[in-house]
Amino acid sequence: MIAVASMLPAETEAIAQRLVETLRGEATRYVAADRLPDIRLESAAITSVIDPANGQPGYEGVWRNHLGERVGKLIFNSDGSYYAEFDLCVRHPSKSGWFVEAVTAWGRGSVLKAEPRLLPMI
Repeated sequence: MIAVASMLPAETEAIAQRLVETLRGEATRYVAADRLPDIRLESAAITSVIDPANGQPGYEGVWRNHLGERVGKLIFNSDGSYYAEFDLCVRHPSKSGWFVEAVTAWGRGSVLKAEPRLLPMI
């Protein structure tokens, strides 16, 4: 794991913290806080990546569970946009026949939005 403080610029780290808080907040709408897997910025494996849209540098963070399976990710594009997701895979509490695959958050600058990603049950 790469230390966050040494990898992310300060402005990006502040946005990353906000993304993590937003993902947690959105996730607690569907999973009790005491049953929610713990995601923290400090536990994300952060790497420098090349933005495929323009070839400029960006960052990507990945969370893995105790089995090494990916359970979430953060992406910071060189144009200032960002995206994050946190896998939940739980029944939707009020929509029968649906489950919440993940919660997602995205934005640019100070604009941040979040929503669940729903899938129908088979």
